Amino acid sequence: MLVTGASSGLGEAISHLLAQEGFRVFGTYLPGSLDIPVVTGVEPIELDVDSEESVEHCVDHVRSRAGRIDILVNNAGIMQFGFAEETTMEKAHAVFQTNFFGAVRMINAVLPEMRSRRQGRIVNIGSLAAWVGEPGEAFYSASKRSLASYTETLHHEVWPLGVHVSLVEPGAFKTGILRAALTNSNTIADYDASRESAAKTLRVALKRGHDPRRLAHLILKIVDSPSPRLRYGAGLEAHLLPYLKVLVPQRLFDRIIRRAYGLTKKR
Repeated sequence: MLVTGASSGLGEAISHLLAQEGFRVFGTYLPGSLDIPVVTGVEPIELDVDSEESVEHCVDHVRSRAGRIDILVNNAGIMQFGFAEETTMEKAHAVFQTNFFGAVRMINAVLPEMRSRRQGRIVNIGSLAAWVGEPGEAFYSASKRSLASYTETLHHEVWPLGVHVSLVEPGAFKTGILRAALTNSNTIADYDASRESAAKTLRVALKRGHDPRRLAHLILKIVDSPSPRLRYGAGLEAHLLPYLKVLVPQRLFDRIIRRAYGLTKKR
């Protein structure tokens, strides 16, 4: 098993549990980072998913050590917090490079071997943000929605070839994702109150979030399943909000989101 972004948070919990369950786990960390996985049974390896060369080197290294890659968990990602108009194209591009194209690079690197063996599992870690346009997370949400659409297409395309692809969409979990988030240096005064209210809502949600080990057990369930589903929610809100999005009239859903994030009209 190869788990990207394994040095902390969800990736660390996933790597730890799967290693305990007897999987041979390779966990990745950013080159030059001091935050190297030290989980018993997890073999650390450098990886920058934004780099084709780094991806190829990582996958080749795992194959040279283990012979093959049976399972890929695409967990590496970055958070970007800031209102859409305030976000530079460079930062928006960086979010997509990691959260979307990074996952695509990893899949393209492992898929040929999985196809040839007619066997393999790929699990992409998405986000509930793909369903809800959460204020302050425009490009993070957009990258995760793109990942969800891509995963669904790939799920169908490779199923006849014996490769199973699933998407996990977590709600709020207790991780350091917000502390490591990209933020905007150039802010617009009209958004100040709304931005602070949205940030407070997000901080509270993450503080009260679920234990990452809960998601790790879901990953174990997926990789052990003889016929895993396409989409899995992780956390109560991840099960409820998609249904609300579909069943509740959009105008009412908008009111729910605006109230949750404390957004009010400016005069």
